[in-house]
Amino acid sequence: MSHEEDVGSEHPAEGTPAVVQRDLLVRVAQGDQRAFSDLYDQVAPRVFGLIKRLLRDHAQSEEVTQEVFLEIWQTASRFDPNKGGATTWIFTMAHRRAVDRVRSSQSSRDRDTRIGIRDHKVDYDHVSETIEVRIEHERVERAMTQLTELQRQAVSLAYYGGYSHSEVSELLSVPIGTVKTRLRDGMIRLRDELGVTS
Repeated sequence: MSHEEDVGSEHPAEGTPAVVQRDLLVRVAQGDQRAFSDLYDQVAPRVFGLIKRLLRDHAQSEEVTQEVFLEIWQTASRFDPNKGGATTWIFTMAHRRAVDRVRSSQSSRDRDTRIGIRDHKVDYDHVSETIEVRIEHERVERAMTQLTELQRQAVSLAYYGGYSHSEVSELLSVPIGTVKTRLRDGMIRLRDELGVTS
């Protein structure tokens, strides 16, 4: 069992941004438009920042950010404050939507590429390299499913999102020591799942 439970501040004090956002999200679930507006003002820039790190494209990032907030408005009733913080819930949703958009864009590009090269001779080595990369990517994705939700969030933000430990700590509203523990435990688990020897 991870010793991250030993690290304090998993339950933030009243009045902190994490608690304010949790309370706002609970009110959004009750249809409170003012709470939704306040929540948007507080977290939209960080949600946009996370999405833009993954998508790079400004216009697409704005579009996906709007999709995330529409989903928050429609599904806020599914948020369970006993299972985690509001920010974690929102960032998990944002990360999932951004990854979906990346996959969708990649799929569209792959389809265009297939159509473009259909009548040309394909370099065997390039195909073989592409397949190897894809297989490795699938192995990593499968290994990621073996992590706990908390480890997966930290690893995704740090290694896929490019955030520093302190930024991950702020995004997830947890102490930096907790972030480091989740990352360490998550990377050990990933190495084990992928059969990597240190």
